[in-house]
Amino acid sequence: MTDDFLFVLSKGFNEPGVVKTTFMLAAISAMMDMKTTVFCFQDAVEILVKGALDKEEEREGIPTMKQRLKEAIEAGVEILACSQALAIRNLKEEDLIEDVKVVGAGTFIFRAMDAKRVVCIG
Repeated sequence: MTDDFLFVLSKGFNEPGVVKTTFMLAAISAMMDMKTTVFCFQDAVEILVKGALDKEEEREGIPTMKQRLKEAIEAGVEILACSQALAIRNLKEEDLIEDVKVVGAGTFIFRAMDAKRVVCIG
C-alpha cells in the first residue's frame, strides 16, 4: 500500500522541536487512518538508538522526543532508518529500538515517488 504521508526527518538531538513536531504530526496522520511512514536519516538516526532518549531532560507539560516517538509507534507509524547514516555512525540495526526497520536510500526514493504526500519539517 502506498503511503498517504511520508515524513522525512534529518534532525536529531540538535533540533528537538523538529523531531517532536515530525513524530506528533505522523502520529496524528496515522490516527486518522492514513498509512504513515517516517524516514530517518543523517542526525535523526541517533535518536533511534536504544536508550538514547533516556537522558532527555523532562519539563512539566512539555512532551519529550521519547514521548512523541512512542506515540507515533503506538499509532502505527512505520519508522525507517537510513542504512548509510547508520554505517557512518558505526551503528547497526541491533543498536536501534525494536520498531525500526533499516533500509537503503533507494527505498526512500521509491517510497517518495509513490507517496501521496512527502513532508519535510525544518
